[in-house]
Amino acid sequence: MDTIFTRGPSLNIRLTLALVLSVTLIFVDHKLDGFKSTRVYLNSLMSPLQYIANLPGLLLSESAQRLTSQEQLLAENQKLNNQLLLMSEKLQQFDVISKENAQLRELLQAPVRETSRKMVAELMAVDKNPYSQQVVINKGAIDGVYLSQPVLDDKGIVGQVMEVGSTNSRVLLIADVTHAIPVRSLRNDIRFIATGSGALNELFLEHVPHSVDIQEGDTLISSGLGKVFPEGYPVAKVTQVVRDESRPFARVIVKPLANLDRLRHLLLLWQNKPDEDELEPEVDDVIENEEKASDA
Repeated sequence: MDTIFTRGPSLNIRLTLALVLSVTLIFVDHKLDGFKSTRVYLNSLMSPLQYIANLPGLLLSESAQRLTSQEQLLAENQKLNNQLLLMSEKLQQFDVISKENAQLRELLQAPVRETSRKMVAELMAVDKNPYSQQVVINKGAIDGVYLSQPVLDDKGIVGQVMEVGSTNSRVLLIADVTHAIPVRSLRNDIRFIATGSGALNELFLEHVPHSVDIQEGDTLISSGLGKVFPEGYPVAKVTQVVRDESRPFARVIVKPLANLDRLRHLLLLWQNKPDEDELEPEVDDVIENEEKASDA
């Protein structure tokens, strides 16, 4: 008598079908980018679960803050007062310099650079894939977030937006192996390309000739080339320069200035403030697509 375990295709046939299906899906996703819209739908549908998953951590964080002793609060208050006094003195100097700068620009008939729009976002999740350096933030198309938007923290450039949902977005960090950013040395204005190494505390400078003037300790800032990251924001600091004449280029290792392993609050920048008429259709499209996905 046949048992239930002998019915259907054999295990070898099932394994072969699974492998063929997997290779086909990988090819369609990698070469044809056929699942881009599907990832956006799934990302938006998973956002409520991510908020719920972050809720215990938020509750614990608030509880810990309430247990802070009065002495610590007084010490922090005194420290903040001292910093406020120092910043007030610097602000007075900046005010004078700003007025002088405006007068010089008027003499040179140079346009004043407009202040870009900014928005604070909070970290929601970190990609657990060891070969990918990505994070999820709690701002999306509803807030005007767009693809390739620059993201910073209080130390420097963190990365750029790679996927946008209605209420959250996925950010590709500068440490990812697929990421590259044009930079220049603050000391001598020499331009380089900094690429990710896959490690959060290490970047590489590509194709640096042995004769180039670069030293350990040099600070690298964004050059503005590529029209993704605005010019003048800190990116990394040179930690090691190896000039091996047996190799065609020097090996230059730099360390990101942003705290990529301790991200919590991030800053989104708008280089050119988008018009509201241009933003609304994008938001409506995302919400309409999510409704279609939920109905399906």
